[in-house]
Amino acid sequence: MNKAPKKRRRWLRRLVWTLILLLILAGVGYYAYAALKQEYTVTYDSYTATTGSISNALSFSGNLSLIDSASYTAPANATVRKLYVAEGDRVSDGDRLLRLSNGTTVEAEFDGTVNALSVAEGDEVYAGDPLIQVADFDHLRVSMRVDEYDINDVSVGQACTVTATATEQSFESEIASIDYISASGGNVAYYTATCDVAVDGGVYPGMQATVTIPKEEADNVVVLNMSALSFDRQNSAFVYMKDESGELTEVPVEVGVSNGNYVEIVSGLEDGDEVFVESQEEEAASGLGGLLSGMFGQQQFNPNQGAMRNRGNWNGGSGGNMPGGSMPGGFGGSSGGAPSRSGSGQAGGGR
Repeated sequence: MNKAPKKRRRWLRRLVWTLILLLILAGVGYYAYAALKQEYTVTYDSYTATTGSISNALSFSGNLSLIDSASYTAPANATVRKLYVAEGDRVSDGDRLLRLSNGTTVEAEFDGTVNALSVAEGDEVYAGDPLIQVADFDHLRVSMRVDEYDINDVSVGQACTVTATATEQSFESEIASIDYISASGGNVAYYTATCDVAVDGGVYPGMQATVTIPKEEADNVVVLNMSALSFDRQNSAFVYMKDESGELTEVPVEVGVSNGNYVEIVSGLEDGDEVFVESQEEEAASGLGGLLSGMFGQQQFNPNQGAMRNRGNWNGGSGGNMPGGSMPGGFGGSSGGAPSRSGSGQAGGGR
């Protein structure tokens, strides 16, 4: 007769403990949900489209070398009778440099500078002894290697800019010659191109230089930092913009000229439009955390971060530019009883 009440009490105790356990699990789940929701908040940086100019270019590296240089030597045994110049003197084509006892007079064959003087008046010299060296330091040559992927974009007469790496001085020039016979034996063919440049003081043979050849340019266009772009599976570009309700929505854009840092927006954006991109500083979630991140993630906007974290070679309204084998120079020869002359040059560097 007492079995029914006992069963009822056991059933009630089980129900109470089950409810208590469910309440505990619900509390744990709520706090876990709140913690993960806070930890895996997705943040966005903002970028603003602006109006300006943008350009891109081919860039090659090389070394500056002499175009005209001459080292004169004694044609026979003699004595130095007269010196007309000193080291560092500038001379013109046809100027007398020195005279020997056998009647030989050494004359400059081009405009240049006396780079080395190996004798003094009254010195006895023998055939082949060095006498004087003249070099033209105002007109130099850059030899550069152009690979097979870029050679079709380079042509003789093409305008270019030569920048001395050490002094950062830039000089306008043009491509003077291209050797279309590849001198490389690797998997990529390289060709040698040269350009001649008139330089100012402080730039000398042997210095490294960068040759920049402009390719495309767009003026007065809408420009956007490339970090603001996203791409779909078809590699089509789009950006995220806020709609009227404040939610992010995908907006397709058409891109044009790019210099690797900024890109022309042909359509899809206007000057002043603000776009958003997921912050690169977000830590990746994995496992259960990643799953819950996708379920509970929030959006948080960090305005005006893109311009601080990304720097490019673009200046709004003024244009953006990118500043990326060997060929000996000189000539030589000798004739009759005249002083012998040997050319000198330096090999150009690779890209």
